Amino acid sequence: MISPAQNIKPVELKASLNQVKQYVGEVVYLYAFDVAYDMSRQPIRELLGQPVAQFVVDSSKRSPRHLFFYKPQMVRLPPLERLGPHGAVRMERVVKILPVGAISILVRVPFSVSRVEDLVDYHDLEFRNGVLQEEVRHLAEEIRRELKPYLIRPVAQLAPEEAYTVFCIKSPLLTIDGASLSAEDWLRSQRREVASLLTQEPDIEHLSKQEAEESTQRYLSYYEHDLVVVDWDAALIVDESENFDETLYVMELANLQLAELEAYDRMLDEALERSYRDLSEHRARTRADILRELRDIRIDLARFNDELSNITKFFGDWHLARVYENISARFHLGDWHRSIDGKLKTLDDLYQLLKHDQNNRWMLILESTIVLLFVIDLVILFLGLKR
Repeated sequence: MISPAQNIKPVELKASLNQVKQYVGEVVYLYAFDVAYDMSRQPIRELLGQPVAQFVVDSSKRSPRHLFFYKPQMVRLPPLERLGPHGAVRMERVVKILPVGAISILVRVPFSVSRVEDLVDYHDLEFRNGVLQEEVRHLAEEIRRELKPYLIRPVAQLAPEEAYTVFCIKSPLLTIDGASLSAEDWLRSQRREVASLLTQEPDIEHLSKQEAEESTQRYLSYYEHDLVVVDWDAALIVDESENFDETLYVMELANLQLAELEAYDRMLDEALERSYRDLSEHRARTRADILRELRDIRIDLARFNDELSNITKFFGDWHLARVYENISARFHLGDWHRSIDGKLKTLDDLYQLLKHDQNNRWMLILESTIVLLFVIDLVILFLGLKR
């Protein structure tokens, strides 16, 4: 006679051994907004009635002893109570202000679920009386209005936000039997479930094996109990709660970088379109005005690249640098930089073309003036001889 345990297939047995009793943690929503061309360097003392402090990241063995993170100004807003998909939740909000003319709003929502699939509902979080995305956008408008005295060339209206969702699960993961589970072993047994969470697919069975592997292929682990899985729209962190912030900050900076690259890409598109139109239709704007605008844009982008590099200095092979490398690859930040560099080169070629054309015009005027003076000199000489 075959026992019930013998009837269980090896895969099913492995899944049952790796089944986690409860998933506890928080969903962190990252929203980045471009609010201005630049910001004045005056310190901001208060925002929305709350004191402004400097953000600090605690170091660990996974990061260098002397951190060189950029430390922006930050505001911790009072928490809000909302009714979420699984009952009442306490929503915490943190705002970071960056001198490149951008703000980042971080929202934390705690959870406690029995299955990874239950977290899919938290992707586009809806409350009984509204949607999180709309609340955050309204908050960003309030912040923009209050920061107006500090903004240099503020945007006329906020562009669509750059949003990123991070699911943070507290470790160590414990099985039903109370045994501690390796984070990598858990990922291997729950790969399809994790992929459906990151891709926001409620029906796991419809997700192909190829998509499941592609969505979860970029993962990193430092200790036996920690894990970071990065995808283009969401990420998963399994770690001790006190270690969430350093990884979240790396992701937040990458998200801000993406928002700023998109903003400057839009600015370049508008500048190129305007320049092409002025050159082809011979509009009222003079070539000197066009040259001045192109020169200003070149200076702006040089400053932008410098400041953006200063807030994302992640060099070396330490763990957080690898996290940044993976998320920047998911965001295609390198492609954005190449696209902007290509448009900047087009602007530079256009600038050189106009400059060359302007020099030719001046040379023509100079040559005509010399010929005219020579003719006048001949006329004067001829009249003198005639007398």
